[in-house]
Amino acid sequence: MFLRNCWYVAGWSAEFARNLSARTILGDNIVIYRKADGKAVALEDACPHRKLPLSDGNLRGDTVECGYHGLTFDCNGSCVAAPTQPDSIPKRAKVQHYPLVDRYRLLWIWMGDPEKADPDLILNIANFDNPDWGTTDGGAMDIACNYLWVCDNLLDPSHVAWVHVSSFAGAGTEDEPLKVARHDTGVLVHRWIMNTEPSPYYAPLVKFDGPCDRLQHYEMVYPGIGINKSIYTPAGTGGDCAAPVEGTYINISYNFMTPVDENHTNYFWFQHRNTDGDNQEISERMNAGAKMAFEEDRAVLVKVHEGMKAMQTPSLDLGLDAGAKLFRRGVDKLIEAEGKNVAPS
Repeated sequence: MFLRNCWYVAGWSAEFARNLSARTILGDNIVIYRKADGKAVALEDACPHRKLPLSDGNLRGDTVECGYHGLTFDCNGSCVAAPTQPDSIPKRAKVQHYPLVDRYRLLWIWMGDPEKADPDLILNIANFDNPDWGTTDGGAMDIACNYLWVCDNLLDPSHVAWVHVSSFAGAGTEDEPLKVARHDTGVLVHRWIMNTEPSPYYAPLVKFDGPCDRLQHYEMVYPGIGINKSIYTPAGTGGDCAAPVEGTYINISYNFMTPVDENHTNYFWFQHRNTDGDNQEISERMNAGAKMAFEEDRAVLVKVHEGMKAMQTPSLDLGLDAGAKLFRRGVDKLIEAEGKNVAPS
């Protein structure tokens, strides 16, 4: 059902401290906490004795004590104390542990084979530490739908014309042709909309007057990372091979989907722009605008999930679904290859 040998976002790094925090990711119940030195730890959230959640227990130094009979587990999931039988710790008293990495203000978790957890496989975010680039605080929301419906939405530039009328819509978003490409790490859907006015969301942010050429870059990276890049450049200076010119405005929205289970998704995001690196007012305004748009998406996607689960007649695909279908096929191939323990072709 899910790809496991990959990195997912467990949450914002700041969410996790010296306390036991319960999470469900890919259907696994997990407890996350930080050691005294600040390093994060993730363990299976179930004592092997009677499966009481360890998150209902106690943090003792850098170990977790079960709240039922005191079995205590270290950061690797090994039982290090059994108070009711101190001279005979059960050999099978172990819980699974999950590798974690703090990066880009996010806490990343590896859900598969710990031996394969290479931090270099985490998505690279260019210019993250560049002070000339502004970054929004970002946000998080729970969506009561399968994560693939969110991925479909993030590979569909067309929906903005109807769902985001007051923010991302604009001339050309209804019918300008889309280009679709599959690559090694995912799928890209994009189009340039030439010589038009900026969308309402971006109109106050661009650094030039007059009409623009506008790029809608909707990319999904396996297993569920959406990279939405918007470029606004003076009319006549845009296009697939065009280099940025003075005044070209670039904003990249990073969107991270973490499946809770087949019916729920945790969605994290932030935006990164090539201007106004220290302008907090702009960052707050952009964050609020993004949150409003994502709430609009959530309202639609929850209903889509419900409708597709209870359909009375078959659904159909439109041409705009080409990117989403490619991405889903890619995910299926990766899951199949993982199950066979072979590299995908």
